[in-house]
Formats: sequence, C-alpha cells, structure tokens
Amino acid sequence: MNLKDLWVSIIKKLSEELDRAQIITWFKNTAALSFEDGILVIGLPTPFYSNWHMTHFAKMTFKAAQSVEPNVKEVTYSVDNSLNDSDSRTVDILKYFPENQARKLPNKNERVTKEGVVTKIFNQKYTLDNFIIAPENRLAHAACQNVAKYPGQNYNPLFIYGGVGLGKTHLLQGTGNEIMRNDPSRFVVYTTTENFVNEVVGAIQARNMNAIRNKYRRVDCLIIDDVQFIANKDRTQEEFFHTFNALYESGKQIIISSDRPPQELKLLNERLISRFESGMTVDVKMPDYETRLAILHNKCQEAQVFINSDVLEFIAFNVTSSVRSLEGVLKRAIARYELERTSPTIKAIAEMLRETKNEVKMIGFTTQDPAPRCAVTIDSLIDSVSSYFSVPKSEVVGTSRARECMVPRQVIMYLAKTKLRMSLSKIGDLLGNRNHTTVMHSVNRINDQLKNDRQLLRDMNAITKEVGIH
Repeated sequence: MNLKDLWVSIIKKLSEELDRAQIITWFKNTAALSFEDGILVIGLPTPFYSNWHMTHFAKMTFKAAQSVEPNVKEVTYSVDNSLNDSDSRTVDILKYFPENQARKLPNKNERVTKEGVVTKIFNQKYTLDNFIIAPENRLAHAACQNVAKYPGQNYNPLFIYGGVGLGKTHLLQGTGNEIMRNDPSRFVVYTTTENFVNEVVGAIQARNMNAIRNKYRRVDCLIIDDVQFIANKDRTQEEFFHTFNALYESGKQIIISSDRPPQELKLLNERLISRFESGMTVDVKMPDYETRLAILHNKCQEAQVFINSDVLEFIAFNVTSSVRSLEGVLKRAIARYELERTSPTIKAIAEMLRETKNEVKMIGFTTQDPAPRCAVTIDSLIDSVSSYFSVPKSEVVGTSRARECMVPRQVIMYLAKTKLRMSLSKIGDLLGNRNHTTVMHSVNRINDQLKNDRQLLRDMNAITKEVGIH
C-alpha cells in the first residue's frame, strides 16, 4: 500500500483504543512522510503536536503500525509546518471518521445524541491521571477511579461535594472519560441540573413527560453537575427521583456533584436525599500549600513555560480560595510571559492580585529583582533542558536516536556552543561521545529551525530565561 493508505490503516487501528475526539484533534493534518529500511516517519504540523504524540501515542502507534505492516521496525516523528488541509499527503480525518451518533447544537459545548439526550461534551483534558491528588481530595479521587473501573457496582450513587472551583468538574469529567475509554460502547451522559430542569419544563409544556423518562433511563452512566439547583423545583425533583430509581435498579452508574452534602440540600423530596446518601459521599476541599504549588508546576509544564519557582510559591501562598482562581492567576502570568517576553516577577503578580483582592501576603517574599545567578554550567544546562522537555537526563546524554531525545540534545548542543562558548569536541564528549561533525550539524539545524519554527523559538526563550543565559 502507498504511504497515505498505510497511515489511514494505522489510524483506523488506533481508533480501537482512542475515541473519535482524540483522533480528530491529534491526527488531523498528519501524514506518513516516508517508509524506508523499516523506519516509518510520521509528519506532524507543529512541535506541540510532535511532543504530544511522543508522550501519549508513540507506543500505541508503533504497535498499531506493526500490526498493519510487520516490516515496521521503528516509528519516528518529524515536524512539517507545510502540512495542512490542502496538502495531498494528509489524511482527511472526517472522511474516515464521520459524525454518526450526534449532531452539534448551536451551543458548541453541548450535543444531542441519537437517543435525543442533551449532554455536555466531555473535555479530553480532564482525566483522572492528571488530577493532582492531595489529602483533601484523595478519597474522592480513589472513589472515582473505582467507579471508572467498576461502574454501577461498588459506589452507586457517587456523590461529590465541595466549594466552587475545587476540582469537582475535573473529577466528574475525568471519570466519564475513563469509563468510555475502558468501554467505548457505554452510553455516558454528563449534564448540569439546569439543563435537566429545562428539559423537564419543556416536557411539561409539551405534555409529554414520557419522552424525557424514556431518554434518560436508557443511559449506562448519568453524571449530574451542581445538583443543588434542583432545590425548590418539586416537579423536577419528582422526575429526577424516578429516573434515579430506574437507573439504580438497572445497575447503571449515577454520579452527582453539589456544593454541599446531601443532608444540607434544601430539597422538598426527602426520598431523594435518602437516595443520595445510600451510596458513597465524598468531599473535596481546597488543597494545601504544597499541593497548590504542585498544581502550578504541573500547569507550567503543560503550557511549556518556565516561571521562577519563587513566583509560583508566591502565587500558591496567596491564592487560597479555589483551584480555579489559582489557575486563573497563573494563566494571566503566562499571558504576560508570552506577550511581553518577560518572566513574571513577584512584584508583578502582587500588583495583579491587588486588582482582585484587598490584601496580599508578602511574609517571606521580596519584590526586589532576583540576585544575579551563579555561572551557568553545562550540567545545569543539561538538567534544565531535560526537565523542560520531560526527558530523563540519562537518555538525553545517552545514545538514543529517538526524536524525543534528539530535540533536547540538539538544543543543549546549540546553547552550549552559542551561549557557553564550548568547543565542539567538548560538547560531543559530554553528550554521548559524539564527534564534532555531529555537534556542528545539530547546532546548524537548530539555528535554521529557529528562523521559522515559532514553537521552538518559544521553547528556547523559556529555557534561556530559566537558565539565566541571554
């Protein structure tokens, strides 16, 4: 088969493990560029796509490629900025993976399934794996993991409560994503109480309550967010009670979130409170300082930016209202970083916080410019670049020719030559005993890529700022 047919067959094989949303998001504008001597080169449109594929899809892609073409010995990735919808090399993803079970609503965050149920679209960035665990949410996370593995068996219903912006939606959507990943055939619906109320009102007006009953009682897992808004809506409570019972008696999983525990909900239907309390009730609270700091570091890694640790500590120390607020401050800091090309300082963050809160705690922090850094060494450079690209130092300085190792290795060579003024032979000795020709080739390659590759330029700016070389 030709390269395009080969890549289509591999993507179809991957679709057995990945859902349609992932396929459409991450495999659009991709192509098989070459296949020689057992090495299959996959072209990706941006470095960000390349990093994501190497981190999340590399192993399964190699396995899928071998099942389609046994002569594949290695799969490597190459960034090709020219790949786009009009490029004949790319695969028309929508042609091979058409929308066949749902139609989009005008509200882009919702869809209507073929069963007629309105459901919020699951956000693929919410997973149970990337949820930062702390003592304040450990039990809730463990319960969600159990439900995702054994839906409808152990913890049913699962009732999660806590204040605004503490991660309830992350847990709900992460659990839904995990259930569907484990068994794509399961019919999982995630909706808000407001949406459910609107459907009940519509059914009452149409004098067709059987329609809503038939729709929601056919799901395998019903996830309801913010159930506290069902208070004072007695007809909706009655319908939800019967839907709850029908699903529960059929062994279907029910997951509910609220801003308070069941016994504090002002519900007219006491039977509903009793049902909520019959399963597993867990709470989530604001994470402690250490966990808030871990969340910030994790978000910086996802955004591929370096922000001084003192600044992150200052944010974690001051923002204690919600995880959402914590992430909001960090996003503003990253925006300043990207727009102004200057690293956020404690002084800048303090000014930002004063715009939204009355008091900023400065105990243990200073707004003075940081002290000059110590001289940058090749070891500190290797450590920083390895950390930035999330690749073990041993692999970066080793002999691996995998792309995820080669890119940070070439960046180190470039910076060691252009910034630290090291000799080519010395650089080669420290990075896998490579000869000076190999090092020069890497330096020239990075120099050429920096002219056109915006992502690499962004990466380089972040690294040089963190290391302290300009």
